[in-house]
Amino acid sequence: MSGLLALLDDVAAIAKVAAASVDDVIGQAAKAGSKAAGAVIDDAAVSPKYVHGFAPARELPIVWKIARGSFFNKLVILLPIALLLSAFAPWAIPPLLMLGGAYLCYEGAEKVLHAFQHHDPHSKATGDPAHLEEQKVRGAIKTDFILSAEIMTISLAAITVPNIWMQAAVLAVVGISITVAVYGAVAAIVKADDLGLLMATSGRLGVTRTLGRGIVHGMPTFLFVLTWVGTAAMLWVGGQIVVHGLGQMGWHGPEDLVHGWAVAVGHMVPANYTGIVEWIVTAASDGVLGIILGLLIIPLVSFVITPIYRAVRPA
Repeated sequence: MSGLLALLDDVAAIAKVAAASVDDVIGQAAKAGSKAAGAVIDDAAVSPKYVHGFAPARELPIVWKIARGSFFNKLVILLPIALLLSAFAPWAIPPLLMLGGAYLCYEGAEKVLHAFQHHDPHSKATGDPAHLEEQKVRGAIKTDFILSAEIMTISLAAITVPNIWMQAAVLAVVGISITVAVYGAVAAIVKADDLGLLMATSGRLGVTRTLGRGIVHGMPTFLFVLTWVGTAAMLWVGGQIVVHGLGQMGWHGPEDLVHGWAVAVGHMVPANYTGIVEWIVTAASDGVLGIILGLLIIPLVSFVITPIYRAVRPA
């Protein structure tokens, strides 16, 4: 009997340690995920545009394909790479992040230029729908990879547990929870118009039908605004990554300049609003620097990188 009681005490002690470890992982994941909020917002704002123009029946399958690619990006590729770099080559993290940030700036600037070019409003994408869908999904997963790398790296920097296995568990929880949250929100956004139509045509109450019509009429404007929010967030996050990375590598000029602007403007408003004003000025400054960098990269990609890639890729 004494042996059985001792065994039960050991089991209880192990259960307490396991429970404490789970609590630690969840707490660390919440803290780390909050640090990556900017990139998460960017991811959620950018993704809905990838289902634009497809039949309603293909919207959720496309979102699921992108979400599945995002899980693979975070858990299979980026998680082990982040742990290895953190353990053996932490010096390589800032330049790699800056490369990803520069790519976001390039994509954002390209979208801004594309918006100001003349387009035939009646033109539609041509070609095999399945091929066009695969192209969109590949582009979305490629952009998600950059944003996921930023999310995982920021999260890793916020983790305080020294054990590599605990770090891996925290990063896995962050990756899974953020992906579910982002693409759950994206799925809700892209199907909101269908829900509105159902409410407008089948609602029993007048207020339900009115709300449904409001959703149907409001979704095009909402998606248009969300597209521009996504582009702005792309430039903001990309510029922020590059500016912060330069500071980590020893060149503090751009970071100090942005900080100086934010503090100067913050002093012009009442103390209650200083924090939010400084944040807005910092984000706007990072976005301006991001679009400038993106516009400089566009000719480099068009006239140097793309021709070299086409020359060396297999036929």
